[in-house]
Amino acid sequence: MKLNDELEAQFNDQITLEFESSLVYRQLAIEMDMADLPGMASWLRRQADEEIVHANKFIDHLNARGNHPRIGDISTGKLSVSQDPVKVFTAALEHEQRVSESVRELYRACAKADDIDSNPLLNWFLAEQIEEEATVDEILGRLEHTGDDGPGLLRLDDELAGRPNTGTEA
Repeated sequence: MKLNDELEAQFNDQITLEFESSLVYRQLAIEMDMADLPGMASWLRRQADEEIVHANKFIDHLNARGNHPRIGDISTGKLSVSQDPVKVFTAALEHEQRVSESVRELYRACAKADDIDSNPLLNWFLAEQIEEEATVDEILGRLEHTGDDGPGLLRLDDELAGRPNTGTEA
């Protein structure tokens, strides 16, 4: 039932990436707060909280399998900060694409190691990442449609403020 050392390390890398995602979203939320777009900032903060839930799912999986979850060094990396909503959500989409590829690599590693016990968790994450990318891509598309339309931007900002707060526990 216990994962081999290589898979444990890859799962721990994913845990670290999920916590990094939370920090990326927190930074992007700060940028939207600075741009006086509180709805977008709120949406991004809730997304940051969701990333902690994701990290917890991986932590729980390792722990249940008798492995030792570890959080590595965390950085927001090469995130360029901007108060332009299009740039903010482009950065969010690029980060989600990076996370998606990381989950796919973890899935491939588990398949190669014949670790079928990780399939339920990884299948959930594969579906989740499709949803994450699609949601951010839709927001980005809507932002691009608004262009310089201030009222349109404010309507979208107001709509994004309505995202429910789910906390950081699964």
